Amino acid sequence: MRSFSTQALFAGALAAFVGFASSFAVIVQGLTAVGASPAQAASGLMSLSIAMGLAGIVLSLRTRLPISIAWSTPGGALLATSGLLPGGFAAAVGAFLVCGALIVVAGLWKPLGRWVAAIPAPLANAMLAGVLLGLCLAPVRAVAQAPALGLAIVLSWAVMTRIRRLLAVPVAVIVTVGLILATTHAPPGLAAALWPHPVLVRPVFSLAGVVGIALPLFIVTMASQNIPGLAVLNVNGYRPAPGPLFTATGLFSLAAAPFGGHAVNLAAITAALCAGPDAHADARRRWWAAVVCGSLYVVFGLLAGGATAFISAAPPILIEAVAGLALLGAFGAALMGAVADPAQREAAGITFLVTASGLSFFGISGAFWGLLAGGGMMALGRWRR
Repeated sequence: MRSFSTQALFAGALAAFVGFASSFAVIVQGLTAVGASPAQAASGLMSLSIAMGLAGIVLSLRTRLPISIAWSTPGGALLATSGLLPGGFAAAVGAFLVCGALIVVAGLWKPLGRWVAAIPAPLANAMLAGVLLGLCLAPVRAVAQAPALGLAIVLSWAVMTRIRRLLAVPVAVIVTVGLILATTHAPPGLAAALWPHPVLVRPVFSLAGVVGIALPLFIVTMASQNIPGLAVLNVNGYRPAPGPLFTATGLFSLAAAPFGGHAVNLAAITAALCAGPDAHADARRRWWAAVVCGSLYVVFGLLAGGATAFISAAPPILIEAVAGLALLGAFGAALMGAVADPAQREAAGITFLVTASGLSFFGISGAFWGLLAGGGMMALGRWRR
């Protein structure tokens, strides 16, 4: 406990709050689209939150690295466009189990880990900067959409940076929570929704489920979450073996699937909160932020109904604004790392632009295509030389 710090506490709490609040609606919508009833969708949300919380705690304690875990947001978006399968939600749960098994296999297949570890640092930094750009613009959007509330958050952060920089983000978080409590009415039925109601679904395995959900879900989870998540760790100086991390997320996905959870994976954006300098100046003490984040995910899971109702009533732009302020340091560092080598600057610029564009092909997000485009440009440059 000697390595624990208040800074890591606030960074982990912010990561959990942002991770849950920014995308839970996508998860619920995706589960509903593939046939989940309201009770099954709430159960899926609960199982995912608990699974990613426990996975983050276990992996961070074992490695002493800030290993942040999240649910597959691109996977949820994919489910939202998949439609109902023959066999209903039970067939979707069968596909979730197949996807979890594929992630385990990917973790045990060493060539994949070597390929991920070989991503050039300028491209990884450019990809991270592109991923973070949208959230780092959120404080500006908050001021435009809700001037009084947005300015209160931004000014509290700005003033505190001049007094004591390490406390700037925690103060902004406290101000944001206070504003939400002051401007948000408790939704009806909050007390009744506090306790979880897990729903066990008997899976049905079908070719349509494997082809229509399991394989695309596996691809988008690996390409849009696990690979960028590992790149974020690498950018911040952490070089864990990829295989065991992928295997662990696959096993936790398998555990969540019977209760309606589609997949958990390495976090990307929230990983930057826990692994970056805002979690602590000493990189060896940042793992506590991931443990705090995981612990709060478990709490959110146990209180999934109530937490969902409260956060959904809060203005999303305020949550995004404080996250953007917290990620400004990580964004600046990623930009500097991307353009540090003049020979790779053009490839890094392409990676940044494609990633930041938000484009998506075949359900795979721009982070993967940015790396692919930048890597192609880098390869072309080497071929010409």
